[in-house]
Amino acid sequence: MFRFVVTLFLVCIVTLQGASDKELLAKANKYVRSEAKVDQFRAYNDFKNLYLRALMKEDDHLRLSALQGIVKSGNKHHIDVSQYSEELYSLQSHYTPKAKKKQKKSPKKYNKKIKIQSSHKLQSIRWKNGRLVLHFDKKLRNNQINYFSLYDSKKKSYKYIFDVHASMLTYSETLQKQGIDSIKLVQFNPNTLRLTIQNRTSVAISFKKSSSDLIVKMTPKKTKQSYVMPKKKTAGVVHGKYIAKGKKIIVIDAGHGGKDPGAIGYRGYREKIVVLQIAKDLQKILTSRGYKVYMTRHGDYFIKLRNRTRFANKKKADLFISIHANAVKKHAKSTYGIECYFLDKTRSSRAKRVAAQENSADMSEMDYYGKQSFLTTLNTHNIIASNKLAIDLQRNILGSLRKHYKDVKDAGVRPAPFWVLVGAQMPSVLIEVGFITNPFEAKRLVNRNYQKRMALGMANGVESYFAKN
Repeated sequence: MFRFVVTLFLVCIVTLQGASDKELLAKANKYVRSEAKVDQFRAYNDFKNLYLRALMKEDDHLRLSALQGIVKSGNKHHIDVSQYSEELYSLQSHYTPKAKKKQKKSPKKYNKKIKIQSSHKLQSIRWKNGRLVLHFDKKLRNNQINYFSLYDSKKKSYKYIFDVHASMLTYSETLQKQGIDSIKLVQFNPNTLRLTIQNRTSVAISFKKSSSDLIVKMTPKKTKQSYVMPKKKTAGVVHGKYIAKGKKIIVIDAGHGGKDPGAIGYRGYREKIVVLQIAKDLQKILTSRGYKVYMTRHGDYFIKLRNRTRFANKKKADLFISIHANAVKKHAKSTYGIECYFLDKTRSSRAKRVAAQENSADMSEMDYYGKQSFLTTLNTHNIIASNKLAIDLQRNILGSLRKHYKDVKDAGVRPAPFWVLVGAQMPSVLIEVGFITNPFEAKRLVNRNYQKRMALGMANGVESYFAKN
């Protein structure tokens, strides 16, 4: 952790001391317009560096430009930039040029100069059969609604947030429902209507879009959703000749979750849902064979990458397995296959692309060059053990699936700089269970029988690894 902090500090200092404000801003604006993900990540980091510089110089002009860039580049990759958005709105509302300093803007409602840019208007709000119904003047599109959830560990409070590309006549509305602490509807910015549901205990949220209505059902839960560990179970039938000696501890990590859907594939299939189903199947099988199994997440909520391996270290896990689904934009119909990755530096452009895609949910901590520097400190023993684990998992997954399915492609075992694996003090791997963008493979990935046989192969791979090591 100390090396991590030092590396991050040095990266920020070097960046801040290099180019001038104009040069760094021009470079960041150039990167944010690029279609390449690596350029967009650089833009996000450059805007954050400009923001730090603006704070040190007390330069509101520069801070405004930096905040606009952070929000724009962060939203492209589903990074939580809500705090920056609020600061940007506050700065835009209260900052005026010197020539117009006498004009005051009301913080409670938009003045005439702020134009609402959304084409949809909220017409009514009502409760129907215990559900909140927001009715708009036009039919809603799927991409107009963005939902994510947050948990504030200090305040011990859950937030469930809907951002709708629309507007309403008033600045804000406060709603009430028994069992819910707070429900607020505000015009978050000229383009976005924000519904925030806040509660001290977790809330089961479900919603659907019906023509011009957004219907939200909210049911408070008695127990917290974050990091709920499974109860201890007695060992069941042990698979084949491999026996778990003692209580081996496995941490299973279902990738993405909550505000971060992961890859959106064929017919809108979402990575976060597919991998959670496979992870739960794997948990059941390993638990029945006598292993002690923990999950980083049991439901649809977001966890930062660094907190996933931190959780595995806290549980003193013997293995850490992160489950993901791959995706490509080009050649989606011809690109498919199962891959296993272990943490190491790589020269492979393919491995770097996959890693950049999976790392995108939590890129705020360090830029590419900082990560490469950190990778030089990796434990060689763990790299070798992780490589062996990846080989056993890959071999057994393919063996389990090929007994029942044709054309299951072996895409190989590869090293890659996956940020979710950094910091793990045990052998750790990331499994790409297939390409959710490939029509043929995506249909299999959402099939429950295929998911269970995939999980069976993973469980056999775990036992094979322990039998050999």
